[in-house]
Amino acid sequence: MASQEEKQAQPFTDIFDEDEAEISFLLSKPTCFIVFGKPGSGKKTLARKLAQRWNCIFIEASEVIQTNIQQGTEYGLKCQELLCQGETVPEELVTEMILQKIESPEVDHFGYVLTGFPFLSEKCMTVPQQIEKIMNLKLKPDILINIKCPDYELCQRISGQRQNPDSGEIYQRSQWDPKVIDKRKKDQDEEEDEEEDEDQDEEEDEEEETGEGPRKKSESFHQLVHRPEDFLENAEKRIGIYKDIMLSPLEELLTQHDCRYLIEVDGSQEPDDVFEVDKNYTCNYCCFNKQDELFRALSSCKLIAPRYRWRRSRWGQVCPVALKEGEILMGNPEFAVSFLGKMYVLSSAEALKKFVLNPRPYLLPPMPASPCKVFVFGPPFSGRTTICNLIAHNYKGKV
Repeated sequence: MASQEEKQAQPFTDIFDEDEAEISFLLSKPTCFIVFGKPGSGKKTLARKLAQRWNCIFIEASEVIQTNIQQGTEYGLKCQELLCQGETVPEELVTEMILQKIESPEVDHFGYVLTGFPFLSEKCMTVPQQIEKIMNLKLKPDILINIKCPDYELCQRISGQRQNPDSGEIYQRSQWDPKVIDKRKKDQDEEEDEEEDEDQDEEEDEEEETGEGPRKKSESFHQLVHRPEDFLENAEKRIGIYKDIMLSPLEELLTQHDCRYLIEVDGSQEPDDVFEVDKNYTCNYCCFNKQDELFRALSSCKLIAPRYRWRRSRWGQVCPVALKEGEILMGNPEFAVSFLGKMYVLSSAEALKKFVLNPRPYLLPPMPASPCKVFVFGPPFSGRTTICNLIAHNYKGKV
């Protein structure tokens, strides 16, 4: 009886409490992926598609270098100087840029998809040391994806690649080789109906008359070059180095990882069929221009569930970014955004950019908290500056 009375005395707890669920999400770690595979297995293609589908940040060596050069960062200027001199960017510098990207605010919120790391070359660090650095990250990879593909098929795929010297774009054999293209067309023609065949014949006649079509496309591929690293013997050498250096420590990592979060895929399939997955959670951002349209449009836009409406947040129309920085500014409807089913109105384009980049610091408790402003005055040499510094240090304020 006593135990029943104790159970009844406990306050009712709602396991679906909205505030607790929101705080739990804001405190949660974003999903992070890392994609492994032999050279030419399609790691970069899969990682890019995965980042788009899961709304993560795509991190890869060449992508990080290009981003730093475009943004004109300190690392970017170093890379640009080295490349202009005809030298390669050292792995130590690339590693620093990758680690800096992983520690950025947007990755802290959205998570990442990392590929191309560890490096095959061990000039900077050995492969086990690189793997140890990955597993000691603040945001450790949750899901490991290993692409498997036979060596012979990889060698044929790599040796069949051609590059456009002007744009730098890589073309597979199925895109530039006339024999493969003609064979594919014949296979398609056999599967099509007679009516479609007649229509296609008419189109081909028109193309021959106008001088456009396959002949023009073949001429455009005439300038493609075969890179030395794509030669068959060099492709075989790269795959051999991967198996000698990378395979053993990588297999050790995969065996130690939780098998529920380890995915092995067949790299011999088409890129679209390699990995098909849904988003982990919904994070919708919707912007509107007029105050009257804001709540009306959001109330019926991209509903989370039937008959479920977007609602105002506890911030109301106060900008959460400004509030975190110690100011009370009313939001501008032009910079309105919806997040986790609630509406937030930011005060400026810069505040909107900060919020979209990573909303967690502005929403986690104790926010929203109104800033406290203290004015200290007194006669000269009475210790005003000392007291101001102590108060600011204690309450994390600004003098």
